[in-house]
Amino acid sequence: MSKEAFHQIVADVTTQLAGRPLDDELDRWLNTVHGAGSPAFERLKQACIEGVAEGWLCEREGGGIKYGRAFKAEDALHRFSVDVVDMKDIAGPHHTHPNGEIDLIMPLEGDATFDGRPAGWCVYPPGTAHHPTVAHGRALVLYLLPEGQIQFSK
Repeated sequence: MSKEAFHQIVADVTTQLAGRPLDDELDRWLNTVHGAGSPAFERLKQACIEGVAEGWLCEREGGGIKYGRAFKAEDALHRFSVDVVDMKDIAGPHHTHPNGEIDLIMPLEGDATFDGRPAGWCVYPPGTAHHPTVAHGRALVLYLLPEGQIQFSK
């Protein structure tokens, strides 16, 4: 899996997200159309697994979390940045989503959940905040951040 191929897979999804409000309706739509077990979900999950194995995804590590920004926000990705984290039974640093956040939860071990949610998508509206938490196993989580905006708490 090349980084360029991964970019195209993500762009295929962000094309469908462009201009949509980050809200419960988008959460439901993503889980209905591109939820766990769907071709888009499986394609993204496999791409992330391969990118991690090849060392160009989650290339950094801190506090027990592997992470990395694959792509900055750009027009080709409809102004979403793309980050991927690898977490196992851990809470990450508290942060706020000024423009919202779209997460793809991809369990790898056990019945891993992200913020209590199973495999699939989780949409946080603008202005929300959390300690991103993976419980009950290990998961990769892909983050789409409008304009790449995230504010870590001090």
